[in-house]
Amino acid sequence: MKSHILPAIKLTFCCLLLLAVLYPLAMFGLGKAVAPNGGKGEVVEANGRTVGYALIGQNFSDDRYFWSRPSAVGYNAAGSAGSNKGPSNPDYLATVQARLDTFLVHNPGVRANQVPSELVTASGSGLDPHLSPQGALVQVARIAKVRKLNVKDLELLVAQHTEQPLLGLFGTATVNVLELNLALDNLK
Repeated sequence: MKSHILPAIKLTFCCLLLLAVLYPLAMFGLGKAVAPNGGKGEVVEANGRTVGYALIGQNFSDDRYFWSRPSAVGYNAAGSAGSNKGPSNPDYLATVQARLDTFLVHNPGVRANQVPSELVTASGSGLDPHLSPQGALVQVARIAKVRKLNVKDLELLVAQHTEQPLLGLFGTATVNVLELNLALDNLK
C-alpha cells in the first residue's frame, strides 16, 4: 500500500504545480505580451479621451445615432448576463414587444418584419457591441432625416464599417456600433 500512496501523492503535487500554478502564470504572461492593451481590452478613443472599449456594448438610444443591441444588464461589464427568461415567458415576450413598439415609433416606415431580432432581444452576455449590417441599415432612414444627411452616404458608412467573417467563413458580418457612431459624428 505504501508503494502506491507515495507515488500518487508525488503525482498529485506535480500536477497541482504544473496545472494550477505554472500553466496559469504562463497564459497570464502570454496574454499580457500578446493581447491588445496588455489584456485590458481594446480601448476606443476620440478627441484624445477614452469613449469606450471595442468589445463592450454601450447604450445608444438617441435618434441621431445607430441604436445598440438591448442589454439585460444595463451594459454593466461587471455583471455580464442574459435575461434567463425563455422565449415563451410572458414577461420576456412583453419586453420584446415593448422594444419592438419603441423601435417602430422611432423608425416610421419600417415594418415589424423588417426589424432584425438583435434590435429587440438582448445577447447572452448583455454586452454585445455589434449589430448585423441589416440591423444598422434598417436605422439609416431615421438618422438621415434627423441629421439631414443623404441616405446613400449613410449606407456607404455602414458598408465601410462592416467587418467580414474571419477568412470569409467563420461567423457573420458585423458592425461595431460604437465605432460606427464615432464615424457618424465625424461625417461631414
